[in-house]
Amino acid sequence: MKLRLIVQLARPAHWIKNVLVLFPVVFAVRVLDWRTWVQAALAAAAFCLASSAGYIFNDICDRARDRRHPDKKDRPIAAGLVTVWAAAVECVVLALAAAAVAWAVKPAVLVVVAAYLLLQAAYSISLKHHPLLDVTCIAVGFVLRAVAGAIAISVAPSYWLIICTFTLCLFMGFCKRYSEVVTMGGAEEGDGHRPALLHYTPELLMHLITVSAAVAVVSFLLYASSDRTVRHFGTHYLIYTSPIAIYAVFRFAMLSMKGGYSGPTDLILHDRPFQIAAVIWLAAVLVVILKGLYLQELVQTCLRW
Repeated sequence: MKLRLIVQLARPAHWIKNVLVLFPVVFAVRVLDWRTWVQAALAAAAFCLASSAGYIFNDICDRARDRRHPDKKDRPIAAGLVTVWAAAVECVVLALAAAAVAWAVKPAVLVVVAAYLLLQAAYSISLKHHPLLDVTCIAVGFVLRAVAGAIAISVAPSYWLIICTFTLCLFMGFCKRYSEVVTMGGAEEGDGHRPALLHYTPELLMHLITVSAAVAVVSFLLYASSDRTVRHFGTHYLIYTSPIAIYAVFRFAMLSMKGGYSGPTDLILHDRPFQIAAVIWLAAVLVVILKGLYLQELVQTCLRW
């Protein structure tokens, strides 16, 4: 099997999703500890390998349906460029490599990676064919990423980490389904590719996107303004990063509904305004976490003049 096909099967462009594993380093205020970054980076690497194994397993299960999809028909297995046997071997190798890296970080990280692999297998075999449950499984997969990042750096995963991650990824999952329904030309056409799409309509998905976006935004606002967060960072200034976060969420929703991108990953990798907003928000969060207390005292001093 050619190296190009091996890499294509693994979908390295989707590894950007595993950046979420690194977020606990930032919100645990361990940004300046390089050893913490190493542990988190290894956990992220384990999830890159595990997610690639999941993608390959999904492609094996979906090879017949993918041949009826306008874009997915060109995937190596669906196009007949890679045999099922060869793809299965790569899937197993990647899963074992993910387990080895996770074990090197911490046995508890291995447990989370194993749970993720089992979830991906169940999703590919059955769960993705059930409406609403399919998107819920996607969101849970991202929660496991965030939890693994926290465990890797010996930090207890907070309920805010779980809530904010789940609600945001639920929103992105519905955006992904909207893109799929639009790409297939409607739910009836999509049924031949994925049965769950039969239960989704553009109108229903627009409603679900709106609701889940609102829940995600409110979750972040509650987190940023909570007494626990203020005590943890020593300042209430995190709430002032919310306009940037809200803009990013709303732009993501707008572009998803317009159908300009094939999915969330495509949007994140190619939409420049969204990328700029994400970078500005992350920079603002870092300033608040590292210098928020100093800024707050400076502002209070200026107000007393």
